[in-house]
Amino acid sequence: MKVFFKFIFPVFGFCFLLDSGLYAQNSDMVKIPGGILNMGSPAREASRQRDEVQRQVPVGEFYIADHEVTQEEYERVTGRNPSRFKGPRLPVEKVTWYDAIEYCNTLSELEGFVPAYTIKASEILWNHDADGYRLPTEVEWEYACRAGTRTPFHTGNTITPSQANYDGNYPYNKAAKGRYRRETIRVKSFDPNAWKLYDMHGNVFEWCWDQYKSQGSLEDLDGSLQRSAVIRGGSWFSEARFLRSANRSAAPHDTRSEFIGFRVVRSAF
Repeated sequence: MKVFFKFIFPVFGFCFLLDSGLYAQNSDMVKIPGGILNMGSPAREASRQRDEVQRQVPVGEFYIADHEVTQEEYERVTGRNPSRFKGPRLPVEKVTWYDAIEYCNTLSELEGFVPAYTIKASEILWNHDADGYRLPTEVEWEYACRAGTRTPFHTGNTITPSQANYDGNYPYNKAAKGRYRRETIRVKSFDPNAWKLYDMHGNVFEWCWDQYKSQGSLEDLDGSLQRSAVIRGGSWFSEARFLRSANRSAAPHDTRSEFIGFRVVRSAF
């Protein structure tokens, strides 16, 4: 069994790097219709955790990138590439939650949108009226991942290494073992879900806006940060059970891991 992150309090700072050139408007944003999310997992779902409390949640429409932020995109906006596995179309990794927040604000400024986040010494505030890029909430992430499904994965009751990048030595619910690639792979290498979103399962975990609470929260927490932020979707290193649509993982905000990246969203007004 693989062990994930310990919980620690973050220590951080910020540095904003603006690019003198224009960053092309992201043409890979998908508009997700509003609806009702049956969030969490049923008691019968294999590998279910106690923090996957099941309840119905209304979700407003929003835009979400159809792929994880690539190294090419990240470097174009920030001027740096911290990733372990190098490649322009590989997902950026070894980015902290703060790095993702910084990227969202910088990209918003470059594209002429109002930045979603106000950053202070000990808190980060989300301006819900801003039209800029931001991290998805936990609810938005799961809603987008499921794309109307209620099965453990948007692929159905199981998943294979031909559908996602994860450690095939640890299949889901007694399924056959499969390939373990031991690294990230190009975004959009597998078929997308029903809403044309790629790599919602595997490749890299994705930072969410939400601060981790064991029972989850239907309200976004602004202001003081908690011990950890939510990460979703599993990674190339993960057992298949961590790829489930309902799985909730978490990491300290300053974690810099080759297992974690992110994708961006924008509010729809």
